Amino acid sequence: MIKINGMDDVIVGLGEVLWDVFPERKKIGGAPANFAYHVSQFGFDSRVVSAIGNDEWGNEILSNFDSKHLRYNIARVPYPTGRVQVSLDERGVPCYEFMNDVAWDNIPFTPGLKALACRTRCVCFGSLAQRREVSRATIDRFLDAMPEGEGTYRVFDVNLRQNFYTGNVLRRSLSRSNVLKLNDEELVVIGQMFGCSGLDLKERCRKLLDDYDLKILILTAGACGSYVFSGEFESFVPTPRVEVVDTVGAGDSFTAAFCASLLKGRSLGEAHRLAVEVSAYVCTCQGAMPELSPELKGRL
Repeated sequence: MIKINGMDDVIVGLGEVLWDVFPERKKIGGAPANFAYHVSQFGFDSRVVSAIGNDEWGNEILSNFDSKHLRYNIARVPYPTGRVQVSLDERGVPCYEFMNDVAWDNIPFTPGLKALACRTRCVCFGSLAQRREVSRATIDRFLDAMPEGEGTYRVFDVNLRQNFYTGNVLRRSLSRSNVLKLNDEELVVIGQMFGCSGLDLKERCRKLLDDYDLKILILTAGACGSYVFSGEFESFVPTPRVEVVDTVGAGDSFTAAFCASLLKGRSLGEAHRLAVEVSAYVCTCQGAMPELSPELKGRL
């Protein structure tokens, strides 16, 4: 495992873990698990933090993670393991139907989880796992327990799903983060909620960066490319043309590759370029957790 600044720091994906159930198959899903898996492919000690039920769906999740050598801190709780019905439109873009009141809505904050937070250099979390109070409070306490200082990243990957978010959750999460990742559709929603819909794309990004004192803002816009903003820095990288199989997990792999690059001392521009290449590769594969090519793994 890679040591960052001489320490065994941990990279965490915190929130929902579930099954994406397609018409013809099922795949492990949940943005935090996807993030942690892709970070681990670059040699980091990553962990999935979530909860599963006392059921066969949960057993299969742990077996799957074990087979991928993906480490985890996952509680067993008296709620069913999460599942999502996924259908793909003609462009390969996923549509989701979520179960309610499932295990990942009820992630407990344990002494072991507090100890893990104290060793966490980078965490990625989103809005979906904050739809219920228990997991929302756990995310807050985990962020509170993390070390402060330069080179520590609290990544809020907005990941809006259906109506499972509120303006208060978004504002609170932004205020507790130093990196924001969102897509162009989410930027429109947030612009409307926060009263800045009259601004153009870059102006909205700059306003969020300034209003919430963020170190970095990442904006992905599908086939149109992606942007990174940080202070006076601005980067745009077009999306490579690839044969898309499905886009599930592509954004999570983008975030993972970007964070892994920064943690290995790469520049923002280098991190952005690798993130684009990794997410494009994931779009050519089925499911959210394909093994990356040796060439991509070898870039860091």
